[in-house]
Amino acid sequence: MRPAILFLALAALAAAQPPRSYPTIGTIHRLDPALDALIAPDAKIEVLATGFDWSEGPVWDAAGKRLLFSDIPRNSIYAWTPEKGIELFLKPSGYTGAAAYGREPGSNGLAFDKQGRLILCEHGDRRIARMDMDGGKVTLADRYQGKRLNSPNDLVVHSSGDVYFTDPIYGLPQGAKDPRRELDFCGVFRWSARDGSVTLLYKDLPRPNGIALSPDEKTLYVANSEGSKAIWMAFPVLADGNVGPGRVFADATPMKLRGGPDGMKVDRDGNIWSTGPGGIHVMTPQGKLLGRIETGEATANLAFGDDGSTLYITADMYLCRVKTTAKGW
Repeated sequence: MRPAILFLALAALAAAQPPRSYPTIGTIHRLDPALDALIAPDAKIEVLATGFDWSEGPVWDAAGKRLLFSDIPRNSIYAWTPEKGIELFLKPSGYTGAAAYGREPGSNGLAFDKQGRLILCEHGDRRIARMDMDGGKVTLADRYQGKRLNSPNDLVVHSSGDVYFTDPIYGLPQGAKDPRRELDFCGVFRWSARDGSVTLLYKDLPRPNGIALSPDEKTLYVANSEGSKAIWMAFPVLADGNVGPGRVFADATPMKLRGGPDGMKVDRDGNIWSTGPGGIHVMTPQGKLLGRIETGEATANLAFGDDGSTLYITADMYLCRVKTTAKGW
């Protein structure tokens, strides 16, 4: 083999190998020594991939041993593995129409049900959809009392199969004043796996966004991303799947930092990990802020993956990760 050809062959082989290390960004801001029990003092924020328009909605695909996440403006879902890096998983992911549809047409929050089926919040098609094993999609929820949803944003799946989701207006091309808007509020909803009904749980948050359940499924957490009311609320989950009166769990409104409450997850010990002003807030079940994971970029969402101890983060153009000593569920 000629030297030039050999060099090219070796270069191509090297490019196909996973990197031995990844670049790092940001910092982990420790406000309480208790954070060291969840994130080791020497932990770094690694950048796994870059070049996205607005990365969102990460979820760990245990069956595929990969991370899936949305790029909303590109109307796409990507998959990441350490062996192959980034691959296109699904396009279109949230809008199947022929005409252009605003800046954020694609899927947002993603989750898996107990059967391993992917559940999607779809901005452009304004629905909660499920991808069945044969690859086809079915609509789970696109209306409430006959009126179209705004743009489903994030979701969490209960062990019963019910889907709790938020429905702000971020995916509507003209936002709150979009003429296509049919609901005059932004709601928190529950889709029933038993009969397919859609129940309004709460309508008094200006911009409900991230949503999560406690490990015992007795508490539903909802983030509100409007800056003038940057709060997280906690609702008791009732026996019938609905919720009781909510309370403010944490309030970040006074913080003069970039970003607002958005995506969130809860670890097995009940700690809440949620994007908020300045980065990802790590809070105890009592609402005490232990610290922040600060990427330096607008941070949208997160998910635990691998064995449950890797925290994957979507931050603007980046896909990142932090190794933790916590365990997601």
